[in-house]
Amino acid sequence: MKHLIIYAHPNQESLNGQLKKCIEKTLKDHEHEVFVRDLYQLEFDPVLSMEDMIGQRNGTVHDHIKKEQEYISWADVVSFIYPIWWTGMPAIMKGYIDRVFSYGFAYRYDQGIQKGLLTGKQAIILNTHGKSHEEYSAIGMDKALLLTSDKGIYTYCGFEIRKHLFFDKADRATPENIEIWLSKIRDIYTCHDKLISL
Repeated sequence: MKHLIIYAHPNQESLNGQLKKCIEKTLKDHEHEVFVRDLYQLEFDPVLSMEDMIGQRNGTVHDHIKKEQEYISWADVVSFIYPIWWTGMPAIMKGYIDRVFSYGFAYRYDQGIQKGLLTGKQAIILNTHGKSHEEYSAIGMDKALLLTSDKGIYTYCGFEIRKHLFFDKADRATPENIEIWLSKIRDIYTCHDKLISL
């Protein structure tokens, strides 16, 4: 399997960083092909410019955006790893989607009907957040996050979402919590060939 990991956190030693390292190692140990796109290390520019917008309308993008699109086209499975900040994804991840998931690449309209163009690809999303699951559930934020990201971005572009995991109270996670989460991730990615065939 060909796996792409898109990672957005400035701290390699963060919980997000630990999740990324665990996934990458698990996949490589099981002889999958893996590429990691670390948006902070790449110093990815998240700002969608007027030039970008004009280019997207004309079906052209900058070479560095084309390169990111080629990674996505290559992959069978794309894992998105990022924290929830201010009830949404980090600006660098949102900007990546704004610029890379462009019209004509990730979606288009046929006679006014929207069509996702990334069909046949699977997505796994891993998010950390500071609030507890109970706090998010009480205010409906858990459903809002799924609606705005899963429905509003990933399935809109044609991805089949296999898993969306939320790791709560991330800033207070104990080593025991973290090991349970990493074990869960290892299980998911070890069994991923079975998931693909479902």
